Amino acid sequence: MALKRRISLVLALALVTLANAWAEDRYITVASTTSTEQSGLFRHLIPIFEKKTGIQVRIVAVGTGQALDLGRRGDADVVLVHDPAAEERFVAEGHGLERRAVMYNDFVLIGPRTDPAGISPGKDVAAALRKIKAAQAPFVSRGDKSGTHAAELRLWKMAGIDIVRDKGPWYKECGCGMGPALNTAASLNAYVLSDRGTWLSFRNRGELAILVQGDERLFNQYGVILVNPAKHPHVKTAMGQAFIDWLVSPEGQQAIASFKIDGEQLFFPNAGPSTAKAR
Repeated sequence: MALKRRISLVLALALVTLANAWAEDRYITVASTTSTEQSGLFRHLIPIFEKKTGIQVRIVAVGTGQALDLGRRGDADVVLVHDPAAEERFVAEGHGLERRAVMYNDFVLIGPRTDPAGISPGKDVAAALRKIKAAQAPFVSRGDKSGTHAAELRLWKMAGIDIVRDKGPWYKECGCGMGPALNTAASLNAYVLSDRGTWLSFRNRGELAILVQGDERLFNQYGVILVNPAKHPHVKTAMGQAFIDWLVSPEGQQAIASFKIDGEQLFFPNAGPSTAKAR
């Protein structure tokens, strides 16, 4: 009998160990942008998904360029970012299986209420950037290869300005996330491009306000991609796909739409069919 009890105890301990190991492995790593993290969106979404599936989600919040690099190295299971051109290259190069649109918001051009460059009220972001450059008014760039930084560079180009050649002391690159960039702009009374979601959740506004908005060129689309397990066999394909499927499902889309700050919606769901697939 004593031997049977010992065997039963060993088996029980083994089952507990296996159960703990299984539970500890029930997580995925999602590389995403600072805007989705700092806006508070993930603090709203992730508990809903985890309660439904039992899958934990670990977020690595960096710029879009860094998030895609994490995916390229196999250091994430899923990437959720906002630079469609870079996302489609990521998939075309075989690093991801397919890109799915998830949601959108928009960029806004923030600046001091005193508006030394005279860009407000305005809707033409290219014209506003030309005025900022002409006035050499302080402008804070994230300078971090993020989706917002990529959008900013595109907008300077649309404005007919070679910012790499023409930047001067007025153009300040912080190499930082959206929150720190806004803090820097607030301390310097500078202009800065921000996604609307992070701006709405930002409290240290000082004398800053939205000065330019509504230009269709400020549209900001987010996409989600499963990292290709053929390149990185350790990618948690089933759980990563479950997260993506939930995000684009009616339940996930409703959860995105329900995230608000002071009654204002920050992100707008627009899931659709994949726009790029691995070849």
